Amino acid sequence: MINLRLDKLKYNEKGLIPAVVQDLNTEQILMLAYMNKESLKKSIESGETWFYSRSRQKLWHKGATSGNRQKIDEIYYDCDADALLVRVRPVGPACHTGEQSCFYRKLIANNKTNNKIKNKTKNTNEKFNEESLLINSLHNIILARKKEMPEGSYTTYLFEKGIDKILKKVGEEATEVIIAAKNEAKAELIYETADLIYHLLVLMVEKETTPREIAIELAGRLPNDLPKN
Repeated sequence: MINLRLDKLKYNEKGLIPAVVQDLNTEQILMLAYMNKESLKKSIESGETWFYSRSRQKLWHKGATSGNRQKIDEIYYDCDADALLVRVRPVGPACHTGEQSCFYRKLIANNKTNNKIKNKTKNTNEKFNEESLLINSLHNIILARKKEMPEGSYTTYLFEKGIDKILKKVGEEATEVIIAAKNEAKAELIYETADLIYHLLVLMVEKETTPREIAIELAGRLPNDLPKN
């Protein structure tokens, strides 16, 4: 919710304000772009990011061509009201190169800082690994399905049927995983585990739970599972 009128924000001489885009789940900075009053208004009204292109001198809707949209959850403005922080649930990578974030190239690195990163919270506050990004991307796609409820989608069907149907499917898929594991068929186990993870993510969306919250809980348990020297 924006508590400040849009015309009270401090735009530069060209009527633009920088907007830092951050992944709500991973807290990873995804990109920096510029908004004007019109693109900010469109972003708020549509619930997806709109920016102003300084090179093309026109508005652009993130993901309109690529499909890599950004679902807005929160927008903050800084203490001087001259910069925005847009927290989003991305559907696909932010960068045109295919990278999850536009900030994927390192200019300098502090070795002491890098050594300190090797702790239990690395995957929740620092760079997420490929598997974590995949889980978050799938979670965001399911979130988008719940919001848009596209006709013919299996995910839409689950949300329409409600929590009891979702829980039933989670139970069924858990049983299938057990059977596959007992049969010692790796390909079958992979297939059934993927089904279970998908249905668990549907349940998480239904109950407004995020992968980040699960990661934090797991990180807190990690020391108890490590061998003692």
